[in-house]
Amino acid sequence: MKILLINSEYPPIGGGAGNASAHLAQALARRGDEVTVLTVRHGELPPVEAQGPVRVVRAAGLRRRADRSGAIEQAGFLLSGTIGVRRLVRTWRPDVTLAFFGVPCGAVALVLQATQGIPYIVSLRGGDVPGFRPYDFSVYHRLMGPLIRRVWRGARAVVANSHGLQQLANAFEPGVPVEIIPNGVDLTRFAVGERPWDPARMLFVGRVVYQKGLDVLLEALAGLRELPWELVVAGDGSQRERLGNRARELGIGDRVEFAGWLRGDELLQAYTQANLFVFPSRHEGMPNAVLEAMAAGLPVIASRIAGNEELVAPDETGLLVPADDVAALRQALATLLPDGTRRARLGAAGRRRVEQHYTWDGVAAAYHDLLTQACRAA
Repeated sequence: MKILLINSEYPPIGGGAGNASAHLAQALARRGDEVTVLTVRHGELPPVEAQGPVRVVRAAGLRRRADRSGAIEQAGFLLSGTIGVRRLVRTWRPDVTLAFFGVPCGAVALVLQATQGIPYIVSLRGGDVPGFRPYDFSVYHRLMGPLIRRVWRGARAVVANSHGLQQLANAFEPGVPVEIIPNGVDLTRFAVGERPWDPARMLFVGRVVYQKGLDVLLEALAGLRELPWELVVAGDGSQRERLGNRARELGIGDRVEFAGWLRGDELLQAYTQANLFVFPSRHEGMPNAVLEAMAAGLPVIASRIAGNEELVAPDETGLLVPADDVAALRQALATLLPDGTRRARLGAAGRRRVEQHYTWDGVAAAYHDLLTQACRAA
């Protein structure tokens, strides 16, 4: 089967959704599918590149930053992606399209279906679903709502990566059935090794933005100065300077390291050196960082939100606390920070959980079935 995967972010640019689409593309190729990815050009990246068995085609775009993009940049990809995909199919015609994000990528797939008769399915990731992160996206969702509905209704299947995201999608458009296929994790990359469990060394991985709740984490840790701990924040974003100042104001600046974006071996080393993963996010689809932490054998303290609550089994692989609740997060930290033995036990159980339920080969098999059905129904 010839599969065109469209995502406006794809490694080495973008965040969790980009990484997820790359893992999925490689897993589909391992199954024997012919996979081409259409994404956006950035910096000095080549217009066409082979990443193992996957061909990556990059359309011209407006993207300025590697780690994130805005509404104008996404609108630019809607235009450049539509032009790029029409050029692509002149020499290579896919059987089916998999669009990560309903908008803009699903809109590109919709045009391709209307003009070339190539069916598509949509993988919802979070920010493309109305109701997700209303403090960031409410205006965008109001403006794009009619197009989002059109894209979903035209798709042969719509997929969410968590029950919570499915519920948001159902609330916005009850007439479109939404299936669930979770994210996966590369178990060979995040192999579990020996680590010291005391003193507590916490890790957070992700964008340093309001969504991720790092402000709540700093406030919680400020009340636990009597315990031995340190925190590494692996990521960057608009709130890095403000949160660094806040950590110093709270008297914990010397125990919090803002390490910036870590890639490749540096990120693997951060997971290996940590012995507790903390993820106090306010909204998620299904966070890759939590899956990676569990694959690395780390216990997880996370907010009880969509995605997190499907990954973290309370008192089995970690602890869940209400989002935006400083007192509850502080109590959970006070429970696990001094107890290295319990953290080791929870971390081992987390590794077993992802081994059983969250492999990319399993995710690819589920997507392959949907894509096959879409081809047959065309």
